[in-house]
Amino acid sequence: MNKKIISITLAALLIGGATFAQKGTKLDRSIKPKPAAAPEIKLGTTQSFTLENGLQVFVVENHKLPQVSFSLSLDVDPVLEGDMSGYKSATGELLSTGTKNRTKDQINEQIDFIGASLNTYAEGIYASSLKKHQEKLLDIMSDVLMNAEFKQEELDKIKKQTISGIQSSKDNPDAIANNVTSVLLYGKNHPYGEINTEKTVENITLDKCKEYYNTYFKPNTAYLAVVGDITIAEAKPLIEKYFAKWQKADVPVNKYKTPTAPEKTKVAFVHKEGSTQSLINITYPINLKQNNPDVIKAKILNSILGGGSTARLFMNLREGHGYTYGAYSSITPDELVGRFNATAKVRNEVTDSAVIEFMVELKRIVNEKVTEQELQDIKNYMTGTFAYSLQDPQTIANFALNIAKYKLPADYYTTYLKKLSEVTVDDIKAVAEKYIKPDNAYIVVVGDKSVAKTLAPFSADGKVNFYDNFGNDYVEALKPAPAGVTAQTILDNAVKAKYGMATGKALDKKLSKIKDITIKMNASIQGQTIGVTRYQKAPNKFAMVMAMGTMVLQKQTFDGTVGKVSGMQGNKTMEGAELEDMKASSAMFADLNMEKAGYKHTLLGIEPLEGKEAYKLEKVSPSGEKETVWYDVASGLQVKTMSVKTNEQMGGEFSVIGLYSDYKEINGIKFAHKIVQSFGPQALDMEVTSVEINTKLGDDIFQ
Repeated sequence: MNKKIISITLAALLIGGATFAQKGTKLDRSIKPKPAAAPEIKLGTTQSFTLENGLQVFVVENHKLPQVSFSLSLDVDPVLEGDMSGYKSATGELLSTGTKNRTKDQINEQIDFIGASLNTYAEGIYASSLKKHQEKLLDIMSDVLMNAEFKQEELDKIKKQTISGIQSSKDNPDAIANNVTSVLLYGKNHPYGEINTEKTVENITLDKCKEYYNTYFKPNTAYLAVVGDITIAEAKPLIEKYFAKWQKADVPVNKYKTPTAPEKTKVAFVHKEGSTQSLINITYPINLKQNNPDVIKAKILNSILGGGSTARLFMNLREGHGYTYGAYSSITPDELVGRFNATAKVRNEVTDSAVIEFMVELKRIVNEKVTEQELQDIKNYMTGTFAYSLQDPQTIANFALNIAKYKLPADYYTTYLKKLSEVTVDDIKAVAEKYIKPDNAYIVVVGDKSVAKTLAPFSADGKVNFYDNFGNDYVEALKPAPAGVTAQTILDNAVKAKYGMATGKALDKKLSKIKDITIKMNASIQGQTIGVTRYQKAPNKFAMVMAMGTMVLQKQTFDGTVGKVSGMQGNKTMEGAELEDMKASSAMFADLNMEKAGYKHTLLGIEPLEGKEAYKLEKVSPSGEKETVWYDVASGLQVKTMSVKTNEQMGGEFSVIGLYSDYKEINGIKFAHKIVQSFGPQALDMEVTSVEINTKLGDDIFQ
């Protein structure tokens, strides 16, 4: 029989806890089978040893495949990063960018040559390869670990990528909610409450990264898990050869005040421009460490409350009321301070109703015992998933690390299923009373401020507190425009600023000489470089091609009648509202005739933008799609656009943001030469390399 089928069958037996009739005994199907006794777990052997420098090594043998992995992790207290928040992460990335013996390119080439992988991060290194290359891999890994040599140019690249990510996350509701909840729960003077901003990342220095590396990367606070086709007899001399020279040293011990839940429930709101849905997060800190006996009971409790698609929150908010795609909760133990979360994304109009249902379920699980059936179903599921996880030797290694790191009992995992089976409904009620605190929570909501007033009743003081994207107190920044300034005067000034003259016959004559425009850009996304080329041909043909080398990633075309999108995700012909918007936006110099094309603009006011003042307008397309547009007050030029899209594959609602800067004059027209386009969590950072006019583009480009 196939080994995979065997393993699944065994897991099913564990889950079901079925009882079987003896031979010759008739099975009475009217009697519900009793849960079987918890199966005895025999974990794979974990062998260990410690080097003289203090490095603790755990070896788990698995000879199914000729592969070996080495996972090094530091056991150090969290560090408060202050006004250079982000330097720990930067240090982790810098580790793989060069040593005293190898350049970055040499490391990458040598790793690729042996078909291995090597990843570095702020608190460790992971590497894996075929067994026959294990010594070569250890030579590279130990060199990276002990001989790292940081360079300013590499740090500059990391900072640039990090800032780009921060910029793209500014309108991501998940990132915003995470920022605000971190500040509220822990405070800005706690390592869990720090937020990376463009300013803190810009502040990061090479010396600070070197300081972190030299202070915390020490063997006496590190664990090394060796997993795969290797014995302890083979591993020990290898580890001694490559890691014994790693010098130990005292590592700082960092202590912080333990955050506590609010005395009474508070509502925190973050306004997200144009949002059609609200992200709700009900959260508070809890005192629950990994070695607390309550952890297993808390896992069961959370599984019943909000651990998946059959849990109470999901069944209520999605299946019962249709408020959301999904509602979930989590109870997270931690050595410093644990955390409870309950979250969902819901339509604007049901935000308050959704919070009501969250509170109903939180209070119900505290006040009423769960049913025996609910408890048994979750225990069966957790038994099965635990048993199935044992097939992965890395799991066994992680068990050994957890026992050492969190000071768990030596038999914690061998008796895990026994402890799981002994949990009762009374136990679940007791931990619910202890850790579920709907009257001592922060209700954090990210969405359009129009729904904020409906949430006031959930706050003990009847108030809604407003915050910005980074957890600071929000002060309404939008102010009225001066008398006489209208949406039309702003658009007219934008035309004059871009084209050098106001609309009229002189401008028409100037632009009539331009028959086509080609704009070429270099773009970077997630460290990859791609080429972006935009083509326009009078009167209304448009094309945009995104390519990586000779490989076309996506092409968008409009030939004056038909609009198409093609690429790696397939081909599509535009229709309906999408086609109408493409028609309107594809006209050469479309910004000159927006009103005639059916666009409507409303002036909202003036607000700060990147340290300058900008006019803020709402723009509505002919199909009714809304977009917010900002024009710099001083220059008159467009500097930002934002629209909200909905796509379930991208997590529901997401923002599309464009930032435009570094305008340069070409043939009497100003073109933005730096453009950042973000689509939810992804950001495309583009720089214009050339603007070509009247190159006699053929119509085939637009087909």
